[in-house]
Formats: sequence, structure tokens, C-alpha cells
Amino acid sequence: MAKMLYSVTMSLDGFIAGPDGDMSWLADYLGPNPEVEGLIGDIGALLVGRRTYGGDDPHRGTEKEGKAFGGGWDGPQFVLTHHAPDRPVPGVTFVGDIDGAVAASKAAAGEKYVNILGADIARQCVEIGALDEVLVCIAPVMIGDGVRLFDHPGGTHVKLERLSVSQAPLATNLWMRVVR
Repeated sequence: MAKMLYSVTMSLDGFIAGPDGDMSWLADYLGPNPEVEGLIGDIGALLVGRRTYGGDDPHRGTEKEGKAFGGGWDGPQFVLTHHAPDRPVPGVTFVGDIDGAVAASKAAAGEKYVNILGADIARQCVEIGALDEVLVCIAPVMIGDGVRLFDHPGGTHVKLERLSVSQAPLATNLWMRVVR
């Protein structure tokens, strides 16, 4: 059965996007990362939040714009939204509830990972007990404001177990498992 993995690049001060979802800061830190490159072949499906799906792209203005992992991955994508577009998008399924989105993406992923993209959808997966692992690539920058890696007003306690720590030229990678 597929595992649910939240993978993301984060600034040292805990932000995954700048104010208003700005991703331009990330462009300077999209370099070679063996951990991520090894992961890509193990991803069977993406589960994406609506703001992430329709949001800013660190590859804006390049041939990699709009492509998952800059074009390094291709496969089924599931977008959690209450407002699906009128026209179908090839390879993208729009789902209206978190339970349905998790079930559909896991079925599509088979024995591989469902890679979660977006802080809010990751938080929702935590709330329903669906998140299995977290891979955070920490970029050597502080951006000061924006979208946090994990934000749960009122707080919540999610115990994690470190699986690995690795270095890449432009990031330090922390891979964790959710302890149940």
C-alpha cells in the first residue's frame, strides 16, 4: 500500500513559500539533490493543494514551468479543491474532500509514495492520521515571512522519528517518519 509523504524545501526560518505564496526565493536553491533525485522514481502519484496547484512556480519563465519536480516526474495528480475547473486537465483529477483525495491518490500510487505538495493539504493529512513520512530539504536562507512548513493554530503534537539526514550542495535533508 502507498505511503503518504510530505516533501518540501523550507527556508531555515521555517517557510516553504514567501508572502502571498511567492516561490521565487526557491529558484536559487533548486540544484542537484541526490535524495530528491532518488525519491522521484519512487513517487506513484501527487496529492496537491489547490493553492499550490494554481500558485507560483519557482521555475517561472523557464521550460520547466508547470511541471512536477521541474519536469523530472510525470504521473497522476490529484488536486484537493471545492472548485474544479470547467474543463478537464489531462493527468489531473480534482477531488472535493480530503478522504476521497487520499484514497484516490493511494490507489493510483500502488506500492509507491503519494507525494503531498502544499502546507494546508499536509496539515489536513496530519489531522486525519494519513501522513506517514516527511522529507524536508532545508535551504540555507531565511526569508522572514510567508507560508510555514506546518501551521496548526491552537497547536498539535506530531511525534516524528528521524529516518535519515543527508547533505546536498544546496540543502540539508531531513527524512522523518510519523510515529503513531
